[in-house]
Amino acid sequence: MRKRMSNPFTHHPREIGESYFTHLSHASWFGARMIAGGVACFIHAVFPFLCVNTGSQTMNRLHAKLYGRADKANWERHPII
Repeated sequence: MRKRMSNPFTHHPREIGESYFTHLSHASWFGARMIAGGVACFIHAVFPFLCVNTGSQTMNRLHAKLYGRADKANWERHPII
């Protein structure tokens, strides 16, 4: 009996209830915002009067969005009945 190999491209997305392309879209969206927040932090490092709150606001928004998505996936997989 052959053991079926797990596809590394779809294993994690399937774990969290997404298709490969939905996961690609969400992860790319997060990555782009993280890069933009990082650039704002570098700008702030050189010019302390610019982008004063941009880095922390970006992190707070991303954390809230990611935390909400994780809770949703866990609730759907393990509902309390």
